Amino acid sequence: MSMHSEQSAVTVLGLGPMGRSLAGAFLDAGLRTTVWNRTPGKDRELVERGAVGARSAAEAVAASGLIVVCVVNYDASDAVLRGDAVADALKGRTVVNLTADTPDRARDTADWAAGHGIRYLDGAIMTPTTTIGTSAAVFLHAGPEELYQQHRPVLDALGGTHTHLGEEIGRAAAYDIALLDIFWTAMAGYAHALAVARAEGITARELAPFAQGIGAILPPLFEQTAEDVDGESFSGEGNPLTSAVSSMAHIVHTSEAHGIEAGVMRAAEGMARRVVGLGHGADGFSRIAEVLGRR
Repeated sequence: MSMHSEQSAVTVLGLGPMGRSLAGAFLDAGLRTTVWNRTPGKDRELVERGAVGARSAAEAVAASGLIVVCVVNYDASDAVLRGDAVADALKGRTVVNLTADTPDRARDTADWAAGHGIRYLDGAIMTPTTTIGTSAAVFLHAGPEELYQQHRPVLDALGGTHTHLGEEIGRAAAYDIALLDIFWTAMAGYAHALAVARAEGITARELAPFAQGIGAILPPLFEQTAEDVDGESFSGEGNPLTSAVSSMAHIVHTSEAHGIEAGVMRAAEGMARRVVGLGHGADGFSRIAEVLGRR
């Protein structure tokens, strides 16, 4: 479980489910990998597979030129990285922070890293642990292009697609937030739909094939809505906002008639009604994005 003199290709800090998957992918690719976690014992299986277990975060950092961090949030990563011993050990090394948090936290950490002589890339993992090391994994990166390209061969060991989104360090986190907004709003809608369906005597399995049909409609709608928003056209031909508001009201009424809380849909309906009240009732749903973005 102790370090020895040979330099590792990569260090992984944080051995939750995702961190263990990252470290496992590096090992599977034949890379010498050092691992550390705040809670002892989580490295046991990885060490048995050939990883080097560090006794401290500073020791783990000193083992490699590339340090990949994946913990629960930036409070946790700050607690690890900003300790004096670790910060000193990080000087001249590269941190790739794959911890999920906000764009502002990414920018703050990058500023801190620059002030301590630490090279820094921020990133986001857009797929679950089971995809890591496979072609299905999706990684987003932001930060200095030259630094990203320098470490790309090691990062490629994680599998899947890696996209560098630009040098502005907050862009990966910004994409992550926006995409998770889609995901969790959709999942909240699906969970609510299943509750309403069951109240009407429809099982989840009965609804699921039709729900998948609704899901299949969304990709072309995403593309068209993006064109409308960027082009500021907001066409409501065929489905104006006034029609959408009526549909939402039916969902709220049916839900509450069964005693099912409808706060999410009430919020969506209220947002749409506000846009209609501003004189955009004949526009399409895409107009909501423009109104929400107004300063």
